[in-house]
Amino acid sequence: MSTETATRMPGRPREFDRDAALRRAMEVFWGKGFQNTSISDLTNAIGINAPSLYAAFGNKESLFREVIELYADAEGGASLRALREEPTGRAAIEAMLKRNIEMFTSEAEPRGCMIVLGIVNLGHGNDELQNFVRERRTRISKTVKARLATAAEQGELPPTSDVGALTTLCMTVLNGLSLQALDGISRSALFKSVDVFVASLGFRATATTKRKL
Repeated sequence: MSTETATRMPGRPREFDRDAALRRAMEVFWGKGFQNTSISDLTNAIGINAPSLYAAFGNKESLFREVIELYADAEGGASLRALREEPTGRAAIEAMLKRNIEMFTSEAEPRGCMIVLGIVNLGHGNDELQNFVRERRTRISKTVKARLATAAEQGELPPTSDVGALTTLCMTVLNGLSLQALDGISRSALFKSVDVFVASLGFRATATTKRKL
């Protein structure tokens, strides 16, 4: 063994795949939450040592922020796509909730929503991280509100509808579905609950929505 080889400090693998490392870190944070995830958990999952993790991602909080962005763009993006792509307000809300249920109950991923569950036990001293994750949730809330407002403008909801209150209700149901999935409630049962919920919102067919459908 050469002197260079013997004295070289361990570091990141030469073929270090940052995207794959983020995905593995996401699975750990998703399953254990930020507070309960240790640096050892992360290094074991990614396959690098602690100095290499710090060199690649900074500290644990910085890595968590990157993971949240990845989740929001990938798994979490299903909500935004549903809200923007479905032809009616009713279809948009239903699709948003059901696509999330599919993700929350997938056997390939931890159950529930990472953005909801990942910081449940953060506690004091992590206000910046709390605000960071809250802002990501707010993106979905704003899009839900805009979609419901459009539905009211088009007559799909009564013009007197309290769009703000309906938005809060939809977000409460979305977050609740995450906890229900974590508790092991089946996908079919969650789907049925969404059917009942959406039917209660007061959507009605209009000439415009019929043409779009």
